[in-house]
Amino acid sequence: MTGSIALNLRIEVAPLAIRAERLEALLVREPTGWRLPGGLLETGENLDAAARRHLTEQTGLDEAYLEQLYTFSPSESAAGKLAVTVAYYALLARDAFPDEPAADGRGQMVWSPVAALPDSLRDPVGIVTLAHRRLASKLAYSTIALQLMPERFTLTELQAVHEIVSGETLDKRNFRKRILALDCIEATGDAARRGGHRPARLYRAKRSGQVDFIK
Repeated sequence: MTGSIALNLRIEVAPLAIRAERLEALLVREPTGWRLPGGLLETGENLDAAARRHLTEQTGLDEAYLEQLYTFSPSESAAGKLAVTVAYYALLARDAFPDEPAADGRGQMVWSPVAALPDSLRDPVGIVTLAHRRLASKLAYSTIALQLMPERFTLTELQAVHEIVSGETLDKRNFRKRILALDCIEATGDAARRGGHRPARLYRAKRSGQVDFIK
C-alpha cells in the first residue's frame, strides 16, 4: 500500500506586452531579485481564477487575455515542500497599462525585454521563454496578436506586432491580404497620422477579447 503525497499547487503568470518596439515581460521585485506574478491556489478556487487573482493583486492589471501554458512536474519549493507549478501567460493591450508600473503597496515592478531578462529572475523552468514560443507559434493559426493591440490600430501597427513576436520580416501586401481575408477586424471609419506619413485607416477587432482559430 502506498501513501499519499501532499502537494502545493502554485500558479505563475508571465504578463507580456509590446513596449518600445519589443516584446517585454512584467516582473515583480522580491528580496533576492525578480519573479513572475503568482502564488498558491486557495481552497475552492479554480486555476484560471487563481491566475487572474494573483495577476491583479500583484500588478494591478485586470484587463488581460489569460491562457494556461503548461503544468510542470512536482519539484521541491523554497520551503522544502513538493509543489506543482501551473504556468499561464497574460497578453496586455498597448492601451491597458501605463508606460511605467505604479509604485504602490503592491511592491516594485519592472518591464524587462523578453530577449534580455535579468539574471536574478526566479524562473527556473523558463516560463517566459515558453510563453514567447507559444505566442509566436499561435500567430500562424489564430488571431492572438489582436490581444496585444490597442482598441484602434493601423494595419502597419498590427504587422509590426507580428514581426516583433515572430522575429520575421513580413511582406506588406501579403500580410494585409491575409489579415483582411480572416474577417477578424473592421475599419472604424477614422484615420490617423503616424509620424510624417499620410493618414492611415484605423481598424478594431471585431470580437474584442476573443481569439479565433484559422481553419
